[in-house]
Amino acid sequence: MEKTNKPYRILLYYCYADIYKPEEYREEHHLFCVANNIRGRIIISDEGLNGTVSGLPSDCEKYIAYIQADLRFVKTEFKIDSHETHAFAKIHVRYKPEIVHSSLRHLNPNVKTGKYLEPKEFKKMKDQEDVVILDVRSKYEHELGRFKNAITLDIDNFRDFSEKVKELTPLKNKKVLTYCTGGIKCEKASAFLLEQGFEDVYQLHGGIIKYGMVAGGEDFEGKCYVFDNRIAVEVNTVNPSIVSSCHICGTASDRMVNCANPSCNDHLAICEACGWKLQGACSTECQEHPKKRHYDGSGAYQKTSNGYNPFLSLHRSLSKEWAKKNSGDASNS
Repeated sequence: MEKTNKPYRILLYYCYADIYKPEEYREEHHLFCVANNIRGRIIISDEGLNGTVSGLPSDCEKYIAYIQADLRFVKTEFKIDSHETHAFAKIHVRYKPEIVHSSLRHLNPNVKTGKYLEPKEFKKMKDQEDVVILDVRSKYEHELGRFKNAITLDIDNFRDFSEKVKELTPLKNKKVLTYCTGGIKCEKASAFLLEQGFEDVYQLHGGIIKYGMVAGGEDFEGKCYVFDNRIAVEVNTVNPSIVSSCHICGTASDRMVNCANPSCNDHLAICEACGWKLQGACSTECQEHPKKRHYDGSGAYQKTSNGYNPFLSLHRSLSKEWAKKNSGDASNS
C-alpha cells in the first residue's frame, strides 16, 4: 500500500463473479467490516460485489486480504487513495439485484465485454482520428469533469444508457473508447455496445481514478465526481482545467454543494460567493424553505452515526457468533 502522511485510506473496487446465496454472504461481509472498523457503501449481488470503503491502512490491508482470499474475487483490483479521515460515517452492506443499476442484467462481462485499455494505452489511443471517447456516466458527473473531446450523454442514471445508444449509431465504424469513474459501468456499457453491433469497443481499465494515478490524468478536464464524502477529486496533474460553472451566476466553479433545502438536496456546482448569498440554497425558493439546513460554508450535510447500530439488520445469532469470534480483531476499532 502506498506511503503517505495522510492517516486513512479509501478503496474503490468491483468484481463481477457469481455469488451463491448473496444475502448470506452480505451478512458475513458486513460483520467483517464491523470487526475491522471499515466504513463505506458496498453492494452484494448474485453477479458480484461493488464498493467504496475507508479505514486505517492496517484495516484496509486486512480488508483487501479478506476479499482476495476468496477465490471468487481473487482478481479484484483496488484503487487506493489517501485521506485525512474516514470518507464515510457508517458501514452499509446491501443486497441488490445488480452491483450497478444498469437495466442490462442479461449481460455478463465475464463472457463478453469491451477490450481493456490500461491508462497509458488509453492515453496513446484517445487522440487518433478513427477514435471516439464515450463517457457513460450520468449528466451530473460529466458536468463536473470529463475527458477532452469526449461524447457525453444526457442521462440522469446509468440505467438510461441503453436508451441513448441508438443516438450513437453513426459511430459503429469507429473505435469507441468508453470510460467511467472506476470501470464498473464500462463493463456492461461496452458489452451492450457490442451487442448492438458496434465492432471495435474498448474500456478504460480502472476508470478515471486509475488514469489519474497511473497516467497523470492528462486531458481530463475538471474534477472527478466520487461517491464518498470527498464528492470531487483532482485527477489531472498535467494540464488541469475547470469545465463546470456555478449554478447560480454561471462563473467557472468546481465547488460542489448540496442544496441546503433537504427537500431539494440537489448536488450542484455553486461558487463560494453565491453559496453565502443564498445560504447554501440553489434558489431563492429553497433559501426560504422552512426546513432549510444551517449553512457553514461547506455545503456538506453529513449524516452522523449517532445511534447507528451496524448489527441492526443482521440476524442476532450470527451477529453474536461473529462478535465473539472476532472480539480480538475488533478491540482496536
